[in-house]
Amino acid sequence: MDRFPGVYKAAAEILDIGRRMYEKNFVAANDGNISCRIAEDVILATPTGVSKGFMSAETLVTMRLDGTILERGDLKPSSEIKMHLRLYNENPEIMGVTHAHPPVCTSYAIAGISLDKAIYPEALVNLGTVPCIHYEPPGSQGIPDSIAPYCRDYNAVLLANHGALSWGRSLTEAFYRLEAMEHYALILMYTGNIIGRANVLSCDQVRELVKIREKLGITSGGVPRCCAETAANLNDVGVDNCPFNKMNETGARNDKSPDTEKIAEIVREVVRRVVKERL
Repeated sequence: MDRFPGVYKAAAEILDIGRRMYEKNFVAANDGNISCRIAEDVILATPTGVSKGFMSAETLVTMRLDGTILERGDLKPSSEIKMHLRLYNENPEIMGVTHAHPPVCTSYAIAGISLDKAIYPEALVNLGTVPCIHYEPPGSQGIPDSIAPYCRDYNAVLLANHGALSWGRSLTEAFYRLEAMEHYALILMYTGNIIGRANVLSCDQVRELVKIREKLGITSGGVPRCCAETAANLNDVGVDNCPFNKMNETGARNDKSPDTEKIAEIVREVVRRVVKERL
């Protein structure tokens, strides 16, 4: 069975995911980009200067992984296509890539905070940790160079002061990871800055979840910070009071977390907007 989707199926999926991203407020105006591998060295991608909620198949761009354009409409590829190409070239298992600016994820990216706390099993199993990598100008060669070290060991990254980037073994999986990333970020924001407390999983519990992830065939995702000991019944373990252990040394998180009061101002407005939209 061919692991590559046909061009028509890939185009339909890109258009559908573009609409979903737009409707979920993951992108505004012409933000974001999407791509799907349709052959070993060929991808179908969204063009520059078009809203992801109002695309047509004729606007999509077909190109090789070396950047050669095979077919396009009136619009050229986005300058950010370079980071898509780098992901595909670094990891042949990647079949789809999504880039967007979900409000909560982007707030964490602006604050320079990785999504890496062991408080949510579903995020750990299906997504893993999400490193926040250093800032590079949008569209520059610096972004693909900065994400290259994480293409095989992680499933998504936050681009500092920019947005979110996810990939997967299918375009649908890449989009699900984008959704999961925003959901995880929202939960971290509520527990860390609104409620102010969270039950943090022990390192033994995290290892158990990593084994579940591996049984599902997911070998990437990194390992989040965890507690050395399991709290009695997991009751009221304060995030800031838990003695986190580093379970691996390859994570790209920013351990210099800003003071809570400094980021509270940023997140309050985001919370108001998110809650208002979801009521």
